[in-house]
Amino acid sequence: MAGNADLHAANKAKKDEFYTRLDDIALELKHYKQYFKGKVVFCNCDDPYESNFFKYFALNFNQLGLKKLIATCYDGSPVSGNELLLDFGDTIDDPKKIAYKVEINEVKDYNNDGAINLVDVQYLMQNDKNVISILRGNGDFRSAECIELLKEADIVVTNPPFSLFREYVTQLDEYNKDFIIMGNTNTLVCKEVFQMFKLDRIRTGYTHFNTGMFFYVPDSFDKYHHMEGDKKVARVSTSCWYTNLPVEKHKEELIMIKSYNPVDFPTYDNYNAINVNTYTDIPYDYDGIIGVPITFLDKYNPDQFEIVWQASGNTRANAPKDILKELGYCAHPEDRGGCAVLHGQRCYTRILVRNKKPQKP
Repeated sequence: MAGNADLHAANKAKKDEFYTRLDDIALELKHYKQYFKGKVVFCNCDDPYESNFFKYFALNFNQLGLKKLIATCYDGSPVSGNELLLDFGDTIDDPKKIAYKVEINEVKDYNNDGAINLVDVQYLMQNDKNVISILRGNGDFRSAECIELLKEADIVVTNPPFSLFREYVTQLDEYNKDFIIMGNTNTLVCKEVFQMFKLDRIRTGYTHFNTGMFFYVPDSFDKYHHMEGDKKVARVSTSCWYTNLPVEKHKEELIMIKSYNPVDFPTYDNYNAINVNTYTDIPYDYDGIIGVPITFLDKYNPDQFEIVWQASGNTRANAPKDILKELGYCAHPEDRGGCAVLHGQRCYTRILVRNKKPQKP
């Protein structure tokens, strides 16, 4: 049985083969159906052999009203899949050792059974030579040919490699693409991702924040959580959804019931900001800077709060001088580069925010 330490070690080794379950995909994507009609969806980290993202969009192509579905995979897929067997003719000994793309413009009921299912998708991919083609490169999302496909896309939906998440989401932002993707909650405070939060260009999705998720992993993984049929399943507690599409919970205002007092909300030793241990305790009448746990970002409403910066180990290196001045930052022996310090004790990363609508007590 795998613990989080084992899974973090795998991540550090860039073992990024964590495959999302179809039920989890459907649970999240049901909230965005109105954004898919007439759009080109790109799954750029998704081999149809194993990708449930590809299967979800192929099976729901007509229901969602998609214009096109594009999926690309990298060479050397480690997961064995038998539901979608592809035919490359006699030119390829093992199709799992190559990178290829799939482009679908329509999905029909080819076997006339009254429903669209994987049999129809498999028939389409095996009989329409325009659907599948071999890529020149290795299928990396950073390759020139994958970037050209990205330019064509309207919405990107996938589970990118966690070890490359910062680079991946930066690329999406650079090309101004809508996206619904999975990531690690630890990236909330990474420089690139945090700046997108601050500019309201990324937000958490609807499901699974701070609860963890289960993923299929290759047979080569020795440590895992449990089996589902013949598939190994591992749990990653620090996983969540990210998107730049509208999410209703981020339009809701937090209801604050506590008023400020200096005993319950002490000021940090090294910042001109008060400490709040949970977002539910934010005082409704405080107009200064407030330090809250990173879980606040799952409730963040940019109409109600302003993100000023974060108090973490990279604050001193990355925060502009005017921000540090606004925060009243004063280096402390315990802050290790900018972590908030309270009564001489270093705190875990805090998001520094300001209530835009403080009420009179």
